[in-house]
Amino acid sequence: MQFPEKLNRKISKRIDNESLRSLGKKNDLIDFSSNDYLGFAKSEVIFDRTHQFLIENNLKQNGATGSRLLSGNHNLYTSVEKQLSEFHNSEASLIFNSGYDANIGFFSSVPQRGDIILYDELIHASIRDGINLSNAKAYKFQHNNLTHLDEVLNRVKNETAAVYVVTESVFSMDGDSPDLVTMSHIIKKYANVYFIVDEAHAVGVFNKGLVQELNLENSVFARIITFGKALGCHGAAILGCKELHQYLVNFARSFIYTTGLSLHSIATVKFAYEELAKNQAKEKLQKNISFFKQEVNRLDLNFIESNSAIHCCVISGNEKVKLIAKKLNNKGFDIKPILSPTVTKGEERLRFCLHSYNSIKEITNVLENLATFV
Repeated sequence: MQFPEKLNRKISKRIDNESLRSLGKKNDLIDFSSNDYLGFAKSEVIFDRTHQFLIENNLKQNGATGSRLLSGNHNLYTSVEKQLSEFHNSEASLIFNSGYDANIGFFSSVPQRGDIILYDELIHASIRDGINLSNAKAYKFQHNNLTHLDEVLNRVKNETAAVYVVTESVFSMDGDSPDLVTMSHIIKKYANVYFIVDEAHAVGVFNKGLVQELNLENSVFARIITFGKALGCHGAAILGCKELHQYLVNFARSFIYTTGLSLHSIATVKFAYEELAKNQAKEKLQKNISFFKQEVNRLDLNFIESNSAIHCCVISGNEKVKLIAKKLNNKGFDIKPILSPTVTKGEERLRFCLHSYNSIKEITNVLENLATFV
């Protein structure tokens, strides 16, 4: 069967721009690319406790059998959602199949026609896609520029529209963070404005997330947390008030019209959170982040400022950044290039993800090798 010519042209353009994506293969390189910040994805403790729990409670079931509104709900869902609410100091929580599903569900259903969404210009693609499905009007503000946010808020405010302001506590392609405290103060100046924070890359790295670290739980209307990063498992949740929980169950299509996560996935979340509450990997990760930044300064490398587990060295041009990534791969390091159009043309970069299990020697070696290539 012939492939549509318009689609062929799009693929050809990606090839010409050195930006064609392909699926990678499992490798034995030193990990500086995965989101497994605390090593939980490979934790035998979490794996064994999950397995034992399912056996002991006779939960020998491979799939959820349907959506949670039909046959797919289970007491374990309710129990873990209560656990999440208590851990994150939230009135309620609702589990989604992924962070993408959570953002699609929230932004396509909560903001109504006539409402307004203000989003950081570097917000994640899942939030942008949710906004595109919304009937609300949407405007961006300059990345982490709170003066510009205030100006836009002042310009769009009116008596009838609800305004939803969304940012990330750690940006996935830069690793930087907004001033959430000042943001909350700005938002409080205006009536009918709601603050949403995506905490995907903060939970576990900054203990329970930056919102809680800064005691902002009561200033944030909704938090999106994901389990596929530092928690090393699968799924996501939206944290908020009981009314938001009820609303999402009734109107979030990515929740309503999908098969629920398996009981194995939910049990894994349960024990990942229990491990997070007591595990020392968080402290080791923070030490590695501090040491990485010291080495970047010592070697005078061009990295975006970050206190998170994500550190990016800007190297302009898809071809050049891919070449340097390949050189680092050949030295034994798993480093991924981030290409345009994922990031703005000219802002291509190497993205280093740090982990609790990276050694001091590995950090020094990878950066010293990088310094010889840039």
